Amino acid sequence: MADFYVLEVTYKQISLGSIHTSMKYIFSYTEPQRHLIDIEFIADRLQGDETTIQLPAWRPGRYELGNFAKNVKQFIPQDEKGKPLPFQKITKDCWKIQTKGAKELHLKYSYYAVDLNAGSTFVDETQLYVNPVNCCVYIPDRINEACTVELKVPGNYQVACSMPSATPHKKQEDTSYKHSLTAKDYHELADSPFIASSTLHHNVFFMDGVEFNIWFQGECKPNWPKVINDFFIFINEQFLTMKGAIPTNEYHFLFQILPYRFHHGVEHLSSTVIALGPSYDIMKGDTFLEFLSVSSHELYHSWNIKAIRPVEMYPYDYTKENYSKLGFVCEGVTTYYGDFFLFRSAIYSEFEYFRSMLRHLHAHFDNFGRYNLSVADSSFDTWLDGYTEIVPHRKTSIYSEGCLLALMTDLMIRKYTNNERSLDDVMRHLYNEFAKKEKGYTEADYKATVEKISGHSFNEFFSNYIYKASSYENALRECIEYIGLQLIIVSSKRYHEKNYGIKISETLPVTKVLAIYPGSVIEKAGIQMNDEILSINGYPVKNNFAEWSKYFGPHEVKLIVSNSGKTRTISFTPSTEEYYKSYYVQKISNASEAQAKNFTAWSKRKF
Repeated sequence: MADFYVLEVTYKQISLGSIHTSMKYIFSYTEPQRHLIDIEFIADRLQGDETTIQLPAWRPGRYELGNFAKNVKQFIPQDEKGKPLPFQKITKDCWKIQTKGAKELHLKYSYYAVDLNAGSTFVDETQLYVNPVNCCVYIPDRINEACTVELKVPGNYQVACSMPSATPHKKQEDTSYKHSLTAKDYHELADSPFIASSTLHHNVFFMDGVEFNIWFQGECKPNWPKVINDFFIFINEQFLTMKGAIPTNEYHFLFQILPYRFHHGVEHLSSTVIALGPSYDIMKGDTFLEFLSVSSHELYHSWNIKAIRPVEMYPYDYTKENYSKLGFVCEGVTTYYGDFFLFRSAIYSEFEYFRSMLRHLHAHFDNFGRYNLSVADSSFDTWLDGYTEIVPHRKTSIYSEGCLLALMTDLMIRKYTNNERSLDDVMRHLYNEFAKKEKGYTEADYKATVEKISGHSFNEFFSNYIYKASSYENALRECIEYIGLQLIIVSSKRYHEKNYGIKISETLPVTKVLAIYPGSVIEKAGIQMNDEILSINGYPVKNNFAEWSKYFGPHEVKLIVSNSGKTRTISFTPSTEEYYKSYYVQKISNASEAQAKNFTAWSKRKF
């Protein structure tokens, strides 16, 4: 490892002399094997005869209710002398405590922390990992007051967090350690996850005065020169796009590396938590590209959604749904730029970028929810059914659908302005005119900005593709032809997709039906979502259904399937009509000089 990358972990010290931190949280690392975190919340300067205590119902970054209060075990409010205070729970995550005569409120409770992902809270013998928005209560009418977090952790633990540290230098002989962090208000606290562990890997570099920290927790062997080199490149591209303006002067990438296949990232203003696996693949091949992709995506969220925020979420209301139809901007534009930054900065090859586009094309064309619910309405409805498809083909993906719409918007602006303006200008305008002025933007603001930058009406585009449930194959073709690309549609190579009309799991130990083409022969024969396919024409299926379906070809098929403890027989003849197809983009072989020029202006690469 090059010496350049071996840097001592340091923490920014701040003085608390000028800050009255009237809210304090004490996290005790006592019985991690039980996955319980003991938390004490202390508030002084109590007013009135009762105090309202609220726990968030959701976390920014995931627009569905989280119901974190279900993990709260015990709830013991006391005054400064340890006297119990009467209380009543008035909603699923809100309590009223009788504090008449009390100078301080000491609320003790335990939080069950057994799930490990990018937005959860988790404790075991190796780490204390906390997303404060999951487990830190607050007093609603004092949400803007400063907070202190005190961690009672072993003396050999480091702490990875974007919150400033107020911890004095510890003695080497200390076996236990109180580490203190501070937040200017509850919003900063809720937005600042932290990991405390003795096994953290850490490195740091600077760009234009901004400190970037990279932390790995879990089994991992970081290739620091490779990691920092590629991070420096894509971060620089984001800086160039946003003209060097970033909402924070210090940023932390917190990676939870898991021993199994996993992918999840959550954005914060000054940090991100990214959970990835498996450990043995993180630093190589496609998994390393995935590692870069999600890192680029989450960093751009520091601008788009954490700073550039829909008016409905400015400020956040943690007690209930914050409905917005702007998911196609918040997540869609970020999804577009996440991989595009890697391509534009030459980290991704052309093949790798086009492959990433393929995923979004399939997410659009294979999902018939595009005819049922628009991307704007699908954004609104994340609060209803979250991020899983409960009703097949009911809605679209704000990520993939929003990504394709962002690509189209970018290319249309470039076309209307002869490549002088782009979606880059739209995002810079939103940042300068809304985020920096501490106000949220509306749907009308976004549309007006796109029209102002392009000098062209987008009425038809928004009406037909954002607010209407529809497909837009022809419009997409026209947009990408501007940069010399073409949309290719071919038959699926999988016989069961093409002629049966189903998609199946290909990595699970069992073969399950994941998607059914509406009106297909197999749907009419009675196949159902999540059916487990046990056999085909008498032969057991063991992760070889694709091969068997191709082998039997157009002849009658008999499947034995299982669902909810019951087995059924499905008989049908494969269709000569093709159902699922494959979609991808490629360069036009005889592209014009103008198209090649447009491609270079868009991608910063030769055609």
